[in-house]
Amino acid sequence: MPLYEVLLQQFANGLILGSFYALVALGYSMVYGVIKLLNFAHGDLYMVGAFAGFGALSLLSGWLGGGWGGIVPAMLFSMLAVGVLGVIIDRVAYRPLREAPKLSVLITALAVSMLLENVALAFTGGQYTAFTTSLGFAGINFGLVHVTWTQMVLVGTSVVLMVVLELFVSGTRHGKAMRAIAIDQDACRLMGIDVDRTIALTFLIGSALAAAAGVLAGVYYGSINFFMGFLIGLKAFTAAVIGGIGSIPGAMMGGILLGLLEAFGTQIPGIGSEWKDVFVFAFLILFLVFRPTGLLGRPEVERM
Repeated sequence: MPLYEVLLQQFANGLILGSFYALVALGYSMVYGVIKLLNFAHGDLYMVGAFAGFGALSLLSGWLGGGWGGIVPAMLFSMLAVGVLGVIIDRVAYRPLREAPKLSVLITALAVSMLLENVALAFTGGQYTAFTTSLGFAGINFGLVHVTWTQMVLVGTSVVLMVVLELFVSGTRHGKAMRAIAIDQDACRLMGIDVDRTIALTFLIGSALAAAAGVLAGVYYGSINFFMGFLIGLKAFTAAVIGGIGSIPGAMMGGILLGLLEAFGTQIPGIGSEWKDVFVFAFLILFLVFRPTGLLGRPEVERM
């Protein structure tokens, strides 16, 4: 295969990977931007979303089939269910610790992550679950490069969700409340903003986006497992940091950039698929050395 076709194929692969990373990274950035919490359980919500979508698709496929007619309702159900789960996690595990030291909240987030993983492990027995659809491999060809309609729909769906989120945060009343709380919670309470409800809405939206990414990943890879949220959680966090954690456009840019780096990194001599994760995290270290605030992040001034 000519070099330009290899690069084109890796570009397509990178866009798909990057769209998954970006959707999960958005949840990290939203929660951190509003309450300065690194929610390390967020990657496991991606995993729960994949299983919720799989269960819904299994029930709906008899009536709606295994194509997009069944996948779209299954994804919407997964987003709703996991969004509610995210709100419950905030209410039970995080809200009581709002004024606690940051280390206590961080340990709680890790505990929630392990809880979700082990519950999924108990239900699945640690086995991979086939995420079966009837989408097929039809698409278009660019020389020897084949891009399926499914891949294009996956990227398009991710882009639509990201654009809708950006419009919501920048142009709606609730989005403005989120941005205000990120600046000063106490002033927002004095102005009559329901801070706890707005934070719950943040968890709802971020968790729903992670669930959507989980379902889309299940469709793309064809299988899901209880541990699938761990590595993508780390990479999505990496994407959020590269983009500037707390910045929604930055999370989008960071996710796409990370996906492209991972895809093109496999073509570098001496790296290949075995060392791609080493390459990605090494890039993160070097990037933060020269730009610690990320692409769109801004230095924070601690107020006394």
